[in-house]
Amino acid sequence: MRVLFFIFATAFWIIDSSQAATNDSFSRGMALSRAGEFPEAAAAFEKSAQAQPASGTLVNLGLAEWQRGHAGAAIRVWEQARWIDPFDERAAQNLKFARAVAQVDEPQLKWFETASTWLPPNDWVWIAGASLWLAVGALVLPPVFRRKKSDWQQALAAIGLGIFLASLTANFGVVSRTNLGFVLKRSSALMLTPTRNSEVISTLNAGESARKLRSRGNYYFIHTASESGWIERSAFGLVSE
Repeated sequence: MRVLFFIFATAFWIIDSSQAATNDSFSRGMALSRAGEFPEAAAAFEKSAQAQPASGTLVNLGLAEWQRGHAGAAIRVWEQARWIDPFDERAAQNLKFARAVAQVDEPQLKWFETASTWLPPNDWVWIAGASLWLAVGALVLPPVFRRKKSDWQQALAAIGLGIFLASLTANFGVVSRTNLGFVLKRSSALMLTPTRNSEVISTLNAGESARKLRSRGNYYFIHTASESGWIERSAFGLVSE
């Protein structure tokens, strides 16, 4: 299965010409990946992503993590790639394959969170700002210039206000999704209390999704699809980090 995925995955090694030509870390990651040195490749891609986040870099980072046996880290990174670019089919296909192999489900999103995935988070911010100024301008500018408001100006203001309210819902969904995360390590313990010697409620699979509710010290209190408990920070990665 691992070999089949490698054949499948090599078709998705990409170079983003807008950044890779001047990004030594990205180029180094590509070279190390082709040489089969996946831990070193993952470190190079991670450094590149920190310097200049891009979905293409994260797709390659996820492939490197998968090849070194870190399924949870790979799933999380591909989700981060979709966070930046919801239309990235490479990340979507890799996630579909990885979840089938790891036997984990997609995150359960609320309706406003689902709406927020239709566009990149920054786009929703721009839409909210532009639509608000459109509505305000259509209402305020005519009196400023001593002109009577026309029907089309009122309609424009109504459209702008409607778009603004809709984008507020999507922006709320973006904020809510920042609490989503993924289990990074195999057989991670879900504990009753945030202590080292706590009773273990269950163990979680790498790549399993959960929602962070609060944190305390080196622990997160998370809610999975079926239960809640504490998990070590090192074993759980938020999608927005």
